[in-house]
Amino acid sequence: MPRPPNVIFIITDDQGYGDIAYHGNPVLKTPNLDRMARESAQLDNHHHDPLCSPSRAALLTGQYAARHGVWHVIQGRHLLRPAATTMADVFSANGYRSAMFGKWHLGDNYPFAPQYRGFDEMLCHRGGGIGELPDYWGNNYFDDVYFHNGTPTQCAGYCTDVFFDAALNYIEANADAPFFVYLAPNAMHAPHIVPGHYAAPYLEQGIPAERAKFYGMIANFDENLGRLFAHLEALSLDEDTLVIFTADHGTAAGFDPASGDGFNAGLRGKKGSLYDGGHQVNFFLRWPKRLPAERKVSQLTAHIDILPTLIELCALETDPELEFDGWSLAAIIKGDADELPERSVMIQLQPNKPRKWHQTALLNGRWRLVNGLELYDVESDRAQEHDIAAARQEVLASLSRDYDAFWDDMQDAFSQVIAIPVGTEHENPTLLSARDWHPTAGRVPWRQSWIEDPAYDADGYWWIDVWRAGPYRIELRAYPREAERAMGAAHASLRIGAESSTKDASTHDACVRFDVTLDAGLTRLHTSICAADGNRRRGAYYVYVSKL
Repeated sequence: MPRPPNVIFIITDDQGYGDIAYHGNPVLKTPNLDRMARESAQLDNHHHDPLCSPSRAALLTGQYAARHGVWHVIQGRHLLRPAATTMADVFSANGYRSAMFGKWHLGDNYPFAPQYRGFDEMLCHRGGGIGELPDYWGNNYFDDVYFHNGTPTQCAGYCTDVFFDAALNYIEANADAPFFVYLAPNAMHAPHIVPGHYAAPYLEQGIPAERAKFYGMIANFDENLGRLFAHLEALSLDEDTLVIFTADHGTAAGFDPASGDGFNAGLRGKKGSLYDGGHQVNFFLRWPKRLPAERKVSQLTAHIDILPTLIELCALETDPELEFDGWSLAAIIKGDADELPERSVMIQLQPNKPRKWHQTALLNGRWRLVNGLELYDVESDRAQEHDIAAARQEVLASLSRDYDAFWDDMQDAFSQVIAIPVGTEHENPTLLSARDWHPTAGRVPWRQSWIEDPAYDADGYWWIDVWRAGPYRIELRAYPREAERAMGAAHASLRIGAESSTKDASTHDACVRFDVTLDAGLTRLHTSICAADGNRRRGAYYVYVSKL
């Protein structure tokens, strides 16, 4: 019986369909990505959601992300429902060793973090990017502290190099058994920071500085991809390993829709957009001698198809009750089929409280229905310049019915609360960061740099799930423990459910602690810090909840 294939799933951040020389970018140099494209089967009309967490949740589960509580990137709407079966769960259940390196962005606490989602080994930053609120304080892409199996660990080097180094070491240590590696560098997410020599060639061509650094991050990633292929060849694993490359959504900095500057392969829109430039991405599958090189699948495919496809390609066994919103693409990828059945695929980015047709695109073959109003035929209008909704009312009506069915099907998921557990045996204390606030005022802070601004005001609450009733200590801070910086507060308040209390504070205090007794179950936790001048209130950005 042949050995099961190793699988390395690489997903970059913010790198669009046009951010690769292979697709005609006239500036970028990506020799290793270009080589991979030539040696891969390609999904050439492949779509993810317009932002990070929903795309990743759908890829990892084969289901629309909203089914599992993920429809945004902050505000507690990026926490992947604990009951969801992940790609790592499936591979692990089939005897694979599994690891993840880089960006997770589906929750940092138990039971959301990757060490609880089927991975045996992990090294990651927290939040949606390095330097975001839940991440280790002060990380700046170089010599950072990342979380190795949940423990803060100092790592030497540039972030993308660190995550690739960890993956290469893991592959070598597990070369004698099938492995699944989820390699998700934070690159090319902002802030665009990269060693200078990678950006220099683009700066010398007169490319704007931010895009030059963005391209430099791609150049560094491409170099690391070459290291990965060389490592597989040196270990004689090249033929036995399926390597996948994709990105979470459209470009962030390779193209400016307002000016038209940059390159976007003829697509309209960028990261966050409901036009194809916001969600059409590269998807390459390289498996020498098993998948046809440079076979391009032009039919519509999406994130929800990937897990069922891998299950079939790798002959994995699954729970027969596990259902998918997508379907396997194995036959068409291998060349055993030429067509896929017609269907509608939903692409969306909902606010904290979902609204019908809010930032939603419905894709069906040649058609793109944007926000329920604009209709485009991308076969004749790739750039989506001509809204033909008025002329094709029958198409608009048919697609709208598909969306209505989808919307009705999602109502149960939209109504459920996904709370962060406290008082578990897995995590004590539990760190809550304001990135997970359900907002009540201002804009939820997601970058550490935001809270450095004294004028920044925002507020919100956390949904928590108290697992064990009894005494707790709740510690309110403006900065995390590792920073140990003064809050500058006159007093602080804590409200849990209907119960509230207030304590005075010194401007030099780094925290205020409350000892409380909590009942088991779901409740809201809300905090307030009043500045020493008495004129400003805001929520505590960091809260530590300890079961005593």
